[in-house]
Amino acid sequence: MQPDNPRILIVEDEPSIADNIAFALQLDGFSSEHQLLASTALSQLHTQTFELVIIDVGLPDFNGFELCKRIREFSNIPIIFLTARSDEIDRILGLELGADDYVTKPFSPRELSTRVKTVLRRVTPSNVSNHPESAHNTTTANPFQVDHERAAITYCHHKLELTRIEYFLLSKLIEHPERVFSREQLMQAAWDNPEHSLDRAVDTHIKGLRAKLNKVSSTHQPIKTHRGLGYSLELNK
Repeated sequence: MQPDNPRILIVEDEPSIADNIAFALQLDGFSSEHQLLASTALSQLHTQTFELVIIDVGLPDFNGFELCKRIREFSNIPIIFLTARSDEIDRILGLELGADDYVTKPFSPRELSTRVKTVLRRVTPSNVSNHPESAHNTTTANPFQVDHERAAITYCHHKLELTRIEYFLLSKLIEHPERVFSREQLMQAAWDNPEHSLDRAVDTHIKGLRAKLNKVSSTHQPIKTHRGLGYSLELNK
């Protein structure tokens, strides 16, 4: 469950922009903290609890992409990037690092607050759609077990350490074994704003999932590639 006033950390080196974001968040019932530097934000995240982080890519000490990378070493907290750059390569990099959304300056603070709400709804375990084929009912032929309440997946009795996007992608595949999903369908399942996502981001997260599954069991690769079509999950070994 989220707290009554979810705490948002804003990492932005322009105080006027941060103030506008904080005001918009307050209107929507959020509380917020503001840090000017990536280093101080990182320290705060190690010691305090937040529900989401808004990160400006162009920070003065080290950039937002590097901050995201360091956060992902110890936390799966949702992340929204702010950037003055709209190049496709930047969006790809942000998504590959595990960001949940990407907002290009100039932007409306109220729109950003709406995106914060959307991301938090998406990642709250109670809001993950429950499916009769994928809850706690695991047959002997199914090495996967999905716990929607805890947003957790086990594979061959080993709990997988997944990012949120990996969790949503794998959950979607598990719900419909053998079904081939296109990259677009998987983007719809895993991203709140799939129109801002790219096919390459799906491929990158699938690659990460395969590596994690392979660490548990190298005798079988359940995620199958269908050239020109997409991906499916094969349960039987």
